[in-house]
Amino acid sequence: MSSGERFDAALAAAQAGDESGMTALFRSLHPHLLRYLRAKDPAAAEDLASEVWIGVWSGIGSFRGDERAFRAWVFTIAARRLADHRRRAGRLRAEPGPGPLLTDAPAPDDPAALVTDGLTAQEAVRRMVAGLPPDQAEVLLLRVVADLDVAEVARIMGRTEVSVRVLQHRALKRLSDRYSRKVVTE
Repeated sequence: MSSGERFDAALAAAQAGDESGMTALFRSLHPHLLRYLRAKDPAAAEDLASEVWIGVWSGIGSFRGDERAFRAWVFTIAARRLADHRRRAGRLRAEPGPGPLLTDAPAPDDPAALVTDGLTAQEAVRRMVAGLPPDQAEVLLLRVVADLDVAEVARIMGRTEVSVRVLQHRALKRLSDRYSRKVVTE
């Protein structure tokens, strides 16, 4: 059975209220969703992902489309939940910002730090996009982490396809400049 047939079967089952269908959809897409949300807001990523899946579950009966459209739909929900979260946080400002924890710093003789160089893939992605303007970071996360095409990203961000391509080009150029200088100077 092809990936498309598995998706169609899982979607039909989920739309019929079968938990196994929703579980299959969740397992295939949740890791990508969580990477995207962790890059955008590490402290709230798990909670936001839960909110996204609640939204998916409540709206899945009316969803129409193929696997790519489903992926775009889920990431549209994620972008909206993230925007809602940021608006609420902006009004409240009761939460302290993320600060460095002493437990996160490896000891000088930590063998794990020597092997992994202190970075997970998620942390590396978060650090890479942290220095980009927000719209460029958003484009890269949706294109690379979420694996969405230009048209889907444009729809999610409310931009034209041309502007998405320009933002992606500028982000990649900025990263290229930043990391090529780092390699030369190190």
